Amino acid sequence: MSAAQNPPTENHLKSSENWYTSWFDTPYYHILYKDRNYREAQVFMDNLTHYLNLPEKAKVLDLACGKGRHSIYLNQLGFNVLGADLSENSIAEATKNTNETLHFKVHDMREPFEEKFDAIFNLFTSFGYFENDEDNLTTLKAIKESLSEYGFAVIDFMNVAQVLETLVPEETKTVEGIEFHIKRYLKDGHIYKEIDFEDKGQKFHFTEKVKALTLKDFEELMEEAGIYLLDIFGDYKLKKFHKTDSERLIMIFK
Repeated sequence: MSAAQNPPTENHLKSSENWYTSWFDTPYYHILYKDRNYREAQVFMDNLTHYLNLPEKAKVLDLACGKGRHSIYLNQLGFNVLGADLSENSIAEATKNTNETLHFKVHDMREPFEEKFDAIFNLFTSFGYFENDEDNLTTLKAIKESLSEYGFAVIDFMNVAQVLETLVPEETKTVEGIEFHIKRYLKDGHIYKEIDFEDKGQKFHFTEKVKALTLKDFEELMEEAGIYLLDIFGDYKLKKFHKTDSERLIMIFK
């Protein structure tokens, strides 16, 4: 389903067959999600890098890095970080923070990198957005190919069972004076979020759509990709994963 708004006008974004290339590139995406808990995210990265026992100055890839907030924090922890994202606008913003050990590039996660990394992080449900399910397998293979011999990868995904149990079908959020009307539902194995709002006299409509992948789905994909699933956690403090009530599905693999 496309997230292109209608009717198109000159200040609308280029329409795209893939909803995420337009929605993630809008300022509205960042307005709606600006209150995300970044302290919690930092605690997660502290715990994760400690658990993985990454060497000093390890090469870390932050895959689907957005505007680079987590890449910047990982760099502050002493790692050599590359942040990669499909959104040109996000990367343009992130690049303002570049230094000798922190870089950013526009990149499609379905493509492997030429360089190899000691750790690859795909955080905060940045997986499962593709129209074609085959692309999920392609992405996992690309991650595996981009790891160094002793490298580890981490996918931090929603716990679908818990999300569906607590799904709020409709809500309105007001952020920076904009009223976002949000609807959520499960359809054809995907969790949808319809977002409607008005700004400057103009109506906008976007649809987020993510594949409702369970641990079993990931296990099957990883087996097909020749990946070893090493550990599974259920929250950012790295507590054990429980199928019904864990907040997250965090998978460590190589």
